[in-house]
Amino acid sequence: MKKWIALLAMAAMIFSLCACNNSQGGTNNSNSSPSDSTNDTNVPAVTLKVWAAQEDQALTREIADRFIAQYTDFDVTIEFGVVGEPDAYKTFSEDPEAAADIFFFPNDQLRSFYDAGGLYEITRNKDDIVARNVEGSINSATIDGRLYGYPVTADNGYFLYYDKSILSEDDVLTLDRLLEVSQDAGKRVLMNLDNNGFYVASFFFGAGCTLSIDNNGNQMCDFNNANGLAAAASMQAFAAHPAFIEGNDDVLKGGIGGSIAAGVSGSWNASDISAKLGENYAATKLPTFTMNGQQVQMGSFGGYKLVGINAMISDPMKLVAAMDFADFLTNEENQVIRYIAREMGPSNLNAAANPAVSENVALNALAKQAPYAVSQNEVLNSYWYPAGAFGTAMVNLDSTNLQTLLDNMVAQIQS
Repeated sequence: MKKWIALLAMAAMIFSLCACNNSQGGTNNSNSSPSDSTNDTNVPAVTLKVWAAQEDQALTREIADRFIAQYTDFDVTIEFGVVGEPDAYKTFSEDPEAAADIFFFPNDQLRSFYDAGGLYEITRNKDDIVARNVEGSINSATIDGRLYGYPVTADNGYFLYYDKSILSEDDVLTLDRLLEVSQDAGKRVLMNLDNNGFYVASFFFGAGCTLSIDNNGNQMCDFNNANGLAAAASMQAFAAHPAFIEGNDDVLKGGIGGSIAAGVSGSWNASDISAKLGENYAATKLPTFTMNGQQVQMGSFGGYKLVGINAMISDPMKLVAAMDFADFLTNEENQVIRYIAREMGPSNLNAAANPAVSENVALNALAKQAPYAVSQNEVLNSYWYPAGAFGTAMVNLDSTNLQTLLDNMVAQIQS
């Protein structure tokens, strides 16, 4: 009995701490009465509702069953709802009190959840969570130094696929050499700059430019400073090169191994590109590019999937159980299992080093690019259209003064 008294005291302490530090002062009050009870063995009973995508239902259920079998602090029942990551915030915002206790979401929704007061600050086992996951994934789950999500994947970024019958490992280190060798072989290098701010940012991030959100919640962008101008000139030179080809993923998958020697994309195309190239399949980080006579590493956006805890939880016991299950759901073992079942790249450092994962060509390339990737936490919707329009101007070799194009883009982003 002493164990349960101590556990309940700990639950109350965590609940109190999280309530005080809840994002943007979000309330923890709920009109619903606690659904939990105590069973005949005096072990508190807790019911958790979990959202997961349709394709992840079976896997998440299997992980949940193992958690229930191993977990002794509470008698846990876990119920599932079908809500995929892209729809997490939209569905949550429709009725926060009816939302799941635990849900998967992409890190670019973190700011929306935070502003709505929808996420508990993660305090239980925080140091371990931070230590075991790649730094970028922790940054993607953090606002103002506080952790609001459990990293579960680190695979939504981009890198360079290439045909190693045309290009060597040295050839793909720099954009200049990549273009030169591809042109000599009568091949092309693809990057989707047209109307695509996701890839356009690569040159600006490489130059040290930033996107941020000010204290009033407005998008800030410095892509039109001196470094941004130099980066834009490099992008324009790339788009004007005879070996450059504009195109989306379908163009890349259709042409690689034929007219296309290399292209920028993400792990979502790995199976198709691997099948197309066969033994000539290769991938690595993005190349460096020439800027002001110096080689500069191309940056990228890095995307992560997170597991969040609903701030509307009003029962301290449920909060403890929810944190423990989210911790278990995203641990090393289960990230490896998730990779084997769904080929999702782990955020967990040990899981990523597992031979089953580290031998994956695409994920290995993504890991090499990770140090140069920027989280989308500080990106608002106002960024995407102007940045995409700038990319279109580059592809079309727009003769408008570059500084004018940059100033117009930044003005629209910050409007």
